Amino acid sequence: MSTLMDEEIKRWTARRKTALVLDIIQGKTTVAEASRAYDLTPSEVESWVEDGKKGMENALKANPLDIHSQYERQIKDLQEAYGEAMLELRARKKLQSLLDEAEK
Repeated sequence: MSTLMDEEIKRWTARRKTALVLDIIQGKTTVAEASRAYDLTPSEVESWVEDGKKGMENALKANPLDIHSQYERQIKDLQEAYGEAMLELRARKKLQSLLDEAEK
């Protein structure tokens, strides 16, 4: 394990998360092992790994996005998904009301 991980961890700083994610990527440990060793949920560790991969991908692009642009893009994607979910929900409610009327 990395030397940054030797001390008892009270707070997961970006530096500590980075060290753990690098250990996972380099095959020095697994998500399951890290979860058990540091009393973290596997989903939490996996989200750090995913965030790390996204950051690396962005950093290696010819024209990397700044953090603000990344957040704006993420907000736009979430708003689109929310809109689609709302449309589907309304359609399902309308269908259910029509089915209920047809049963009467």
